[in-house]
Amino acid sequence: MEDEESLVPGGHIESIILVIRAHKVILDADLAELYGVETKILNKAVKRHLDRFPEDFMFQLTTEEAENLRFQIGTSRRTHGGRRYLPYAFTEHGALMAANILKSKTAVSMSIYVVRAFIRMREELTSRRDLEERLDQIEKILLVHDAQLKELFEKIRPLLLTPPEKPRKKIGFEVKEPKARYGKKRSKSQTEF
Repeated sequence: MEDEESLVPGGHIESIILVIRAHKVILDADLAELYGVETKILNKAVKRHLDRFPEDFMFQLTTEEAENLRFQIGTSRRTHGGRRYLPYAFTEHGALMAANILKSKTAVSMSIYVVRAFIRMREELTSRRDLEERLDQIEKILLVHDAQLKELFEKIRPLLLTPPEKPRKKIGFEVKEPKARYGKKRSKSQTEF
């Protein structure tokens, strides 16, 4: 069985999934290519079954959205032999519904890959959210520990800054005797006891 990388020109299906209006979508031209039909055939089939494509399954891009896409992904201009109408964007459910109305073996088999690509992207987003939540928790913990460390530092700093104490006196008796002079002769008074 072929893997999805060989079925999609230029790489993974995820590379043709875009985020528009906070939805992950595939444009009609990309979906038609995946399903092995011309874009106009796909769009005609969709228009014959518009009741199966509510707004959360498919929507047509605005002029501004189409212009933004043209700059981002390099789609052709209308004046240079490119598209003459605004493209449609299909969500995960819309892409699956389009495969059902086309009824071709290619469309049905490719729809499985498309749905799996959407699921992988959703899982990646979920794992990122989990990671962000975990990082937020760690940050909160570190802030609490930072406050505790700061408090400890404030208690220790005065101890470090106090001047050292004077040296203490030694315990015991201190005898003050004249030091003996070695190598010199002693006088009589020093030798008699």
